[in-house]
Amino acid sequence: MERVLVIGSPGAGKSTLATDLAEQTGLKLVHLDQLHWKPGWVESTVSEFDERLAAVLAEPQWIIDGNYGRTLPQRLARADIVIDLDLPAWLCMARVIRRVLRSRGKVRADMAPDCPERFDLEFLAYIARFPGTGRRRIEASIANFAGKRVQLRSQVDVRRFLQSLADRA
Repeated sequence: MERVLVIGSPGAGKSTLATDLAEQTGLKLVHLDQLHWKPGWVESTVSEFDERLAAVLAEPQWIIDGNYGRTLPQRLARADIVIDLDLPAWLCMARVIRRVLRSRGKVRADMAPDCPERFDLEFLAYIARFPGTGRRRIEASIANFAGKRVQLRSQVDVRRFLQSLADRA
């Protein structure tokens, strides 16, 4: 496990799992949101984002968390394992609402500077639709992935997966 992708719905716990994995493995952690967003919620241009991502992908070891479906094929081409968090939409929505309530106005560790947590109804609607549209895109993208795929469908699965890694260490 040298090049790890952590994907799934917003609110599924991608950044938390990726952080835990980085602590266990010592691999460099990269949050796609930090590559994409500039301070003040300004989006990077496609070329800026692609250039930053290409630099990360060229490195021999990493953990990358985030979806950004347009770039999933190039990330899959370099990854040796995909950890796919496939949690229920209601749980992901509840987690995002809780995160907003707890952290509103604060910048999360996995976000770019000066991008404070905020409530976004459109984002919640995206999460609600994710099991259909987002999940189908993920499945289509990773259908021919040659590496290992780990699909985690509950928080219990996540804990068991992390424990299995700790037991191997």
